[in-house]
Amino acid sequence: MAEEKTEEVVEEKANEEVVETPKEDVIEEKIKEETKKPKVEKTLEEKKKALLKKAKALKEKISGEAVSSEELKEKVKVKKKEPLLPLDDYVKSGIYLGTKVVTPDMRPYVYRRRADGLAIFNTDLIDDFLREGVEYISKYNVKDIILVCKRQAGWKAAELFGKTTGIRIFTKKYPAGILTNTDLPDFFENELTIICDAWLDKNALSDTMKVKKKVLMICDTNNYKKGADEIVIGNNKSAKSLGLILYLLARGYCKAKNIECDIPDLEEWTAEVEEEAVKEKTMSFRKEVIYGV
Repeated sequence: MAEEKTEEVVEEKANEEVVETPKEDVIEEKIKEETKKPKVEKTLEEKKKALLKKAKALKEKISGEAVSSEELKEKVKVKKKEPLLPLDDYVKSGIYLGTKVVTPDMRPYVYRRRADGLAIFNTDLIDDFLREGVEYISKYNVKDIILVCKRQAGWKAAELFGKTTGIRIFTKKYPAGILTNTDLPDFFENELTIICDAWLDKNALSDTMKVKKKVLMICDTNNYKKGADEIVIGNNKSAKSLGLILYLLARGYCKAKNIECDIPDLEEWTAEVEEEAVKEKTMSFRKEVIYGV
C-alpha cells in the first residue's frame, strides 16, 4: 500500500510539473512584451525630441545667415568652373551636333536626339573633355606631337594649329609607314598623335598603335574610341566645329607651355568663307578634269 501511495504522489507531482511549466512560460512572455512596449515608446519619443532640437538649431542658423545668402550664391558661382568659351560660341559652331549613327562607345555622351534623328552632345561634357584634352597634350613637348587631319573641312584649322603651336601636322594625305618604317628617309618618332577622325585617319592611327604611342582622338557619335588614350567629343565633320576644337587646344597648349605667339581670333579658325573657297576650287578642278574647261 505504501508503494502504491508513493507512485501516486510521484505521478501527481509529474502532472503538476507538466501543467505548471507552460503557465510560467506564458507569464514570462507576457512580462517581456509588457516591458518591451514602453521601451519602444521611449525610443520614439527620444527620436522625436532629437529631431525637434535639430529643426530648431537649423532655424536659428538660417535666421542668422539670411543676410549673407547672396554672398553664398556668389561663392558657389566662383567655385563652379567657367566654360572655356561662352555657350553661344559652342552653339554657333555646331560642335554639339552629332550624326544619326551612334556607336556603343559614344552612347554615354549623347544627351538626346533631335526630331530629324541627329544625336546631340551635352555642351557641358564637351567643355569638360576639351579641358582634359588641353591638360593631356600639355604633358608633351612640341617635337613629340603630330596632328593628322585628312578631312578637307579641317585643313584650314589644322594649318593654323601648326603655325601657332609649332606642332607638325599632316593634312590631305598621311605618308603611311612614316612612324614605323625606319628605312624611310623621312622616318621620325613621336610620343602623341592627335587624330581628327578615326575613319579617315586610320593609317596614322594604325601606325601609332603599332609603335605603342599615345593617341588623342576627336570623336563624333559615329566613331569608336578604340586605340585612344584620351578623347575629345564633338562634331568632327564641320569646319566650324573642328576650328573651334583646334583653337581651344592650341590656345590651351600655348598657355601651358608659355609659347609666345599671336593666336588668331576664333573667327579665323571657323570662317565659312574659307570652306566655300575650298569647295569652289574642288568644283573647278572637277570641271577641268571632266569637261576640260
